[in-house]
Amino acid sequence: MSKQLHKNFTDGQVKSLLEKYSKGEIKLSYILQILRIKRSRFFELLTKYRNDPDNFSIQYERNTSNYRIDREIEANIIQELKIEKELIKAKEVPIKYYNYSYVKDLLEQKYSQKVSLPTIIDRAKRNNFYFLKPKRKAHDREVITNYPGELIQHDSSHHLFAPYADRKWYLITSLDDYSRLILYAVLVERETTWEHILALEYVLLKYGFPLAYYVDSHSIFRFVQGRDSFWRNHYKLTDEANPQWKQVLEDCGVKVTYALSPQAKGKIERPYGWIQDRLVRTCYRENVKVIPEGQLILNNLLQRYNYRIVHSTTGEIPYIRFQRAIREKRSLFREFTIRPPFLSSKDIFCLRVDRMVDSYRKVSINNLELKVPGAPLHDLSACVHAQAERIQLRIIPDKESGISEVRFWYRDNFLGSQKVKNSDLNLVQF
Repeated sequence: MSKQLHKNFTDGQVKSLLEKYSKGEIKLSYILQILRIKRSRFFELLTKYRNDPDNFSIQYERNTSNYRIDREIEANIIQELKIEKELIKAKEVPIKYYNYSYVKDLLEQKYSQKVSLPTIIDRAKRNNFYFLKPKRKAHDREVITNYPGELIQHDSSHHLFAPYADRKWYLITSLDDYSRLILYAVLVERETTWEHILALEYVLLKYGFPLAYYVDSHSIFRFVQGRDSFWRNHYKLTDEANPQWKQVLEDCGVKVTYALSPQAKGKIERPYGWIQDRLVRTCYRENVKVIPEGQLILNNLLQRYNYRIVHSTTGEIPYIRFQRAIREKRSLFREFTIRPPFLSSKDIFCLRVDRMVDSYRKVSINNLELKVPGAPLHDLSACVHAQAERIQLRIIPDKESGISEVRFWYRDNFLGSQKVKNSDLNLVQF
């Protein structure tokens, strides 16, 4: 507290208290309580005051000899701070403040120069590269978990992560709430249902079934009656009440919990902030323009966040906290298994659409007719049971090949599969 004395009191206020103490007008215990300092600190101030009352000051003075650094190091600090200022001035870039810790890490990694954080802040103040961040608002709701896999926070963020790119990108992320381990983080050009299903596939196949997922009320995750029709039509293959993404989790026996407010998702936004901040700064410095280059930088940041950084809330490195709980058998992740009647993980991590079979055993999707051998014929006399004659198409698109595998299911029976061009299927959300 003594080091903060100059922030809480003026020279005149402290000088007045010392003067009254010297005259016997105020007790020592009262002064210690007001200033919140120890006896030793008080008598240091008292000696300083008595030696030179006119020039007495409590302003914090550093020993400048400790802050003498090599000219080359100082030049690098100023150079990086100038780049920080350029980013802050750019309107479209999501950077509003200086990140001195990032500059410190950059000096070590890029120039092999070790400099203390106070030294960098000192140079920033001297050269007009400094202003205080506003205080963050407290979160109105926080989810507390006790086990890995108890809750997976999943979300996306849309920013100009690479200032030299011609468009904003989406960052899709999944995080284990207990350990704060980031399980998945990928940059994509467009946010679609399929991209979020791919995120589910990666996490569930690698770690197993968690107890629940925690998301906001975006239309990809939750159907809300009365939404704007653009979003409803854009992200849904059919007019079912359950979005595609949620159906995947239902097939896996995983619950979905929805955040009551943006503030309630604070835990995932803190890692987002750390990654987003450093991702933007690094992409800018390395002149990144395309997603593959940005993803490489993102992967390096994830490696550092998961395996080297001590989390401010848990006091542990996320990976170590996660693995210790696994070794102690305190995980709620369940082994991934393919539940009957499904034959492959493709039948789970897919897009779904129901179609009626015509008299030629064909189904139609977006004006494309597909023949389904073994499908039941449509009986007009049994139209009241039409739902029983609907075939479910489970579609697995592949971006690289441009081909989708369409798997046909009827009453829990697999009827076969076909390969179809993505362009012929015309899946809007793909």
